[in-house]
This record gives sequence, C-alpha cells and structure tokens, in this order.
Amino acid sequence: MNRLARYLFEHIYIDFEGGIDIEEVRRMLREEDTRESRLLLSKLIEDNGIDDMMITVAECLKDYLRTGINEDVVRKQLASYSES
Repeated sequence: MNRLARYLFEHIYIDFEGGIDIEEVRRMLREEDTRESRLLLSKLIEDNGIDDMMITVAECLKDYLRTGINEDVVRKQLASYSES
C-alpha cells in the first residue's frame, strides 16, 4: 500500500480546468500592468501562446503537493516561467 501511494503521488498529473485562451490571458495581464505581468506577457509573445506556460507551471506545481499549492505558489511559478 505504501509503495502504491508513493508511486501515485510521484506520478500525479496536474491539469487546469477550463478553456482559457491567449487573448484572455493577455487581457488579464494588461489590466494588472505590473512589471511581472509585462515580463510574463513578453514571454508568452515570444513563445507564441500559453501552451508551454501551462505545461511548465503544472509540472512545477507538482513539487508543492506535499506543502500545499496556493495562489502565492502559482504566482511564483508564473514569475519563474517568465524569467526563464
């Protein structure tokens, strides 16, 4: 049972529900108009969309399953992604 629980935990898959598109993300980031939001918007333009960001952030959030995922953790992952 312990091995199975560990295996499932280590192979958990995180996905985002909903159908957000690049235009909605751009609108949100432009409304906020902070340094971080402008940096992320530039990164998304460079990447030609949000697909890479969504996959990368989901993968990075797996590291926080033991300690908890909250808005601050997601915000930090978005900032990290935009600086990569």
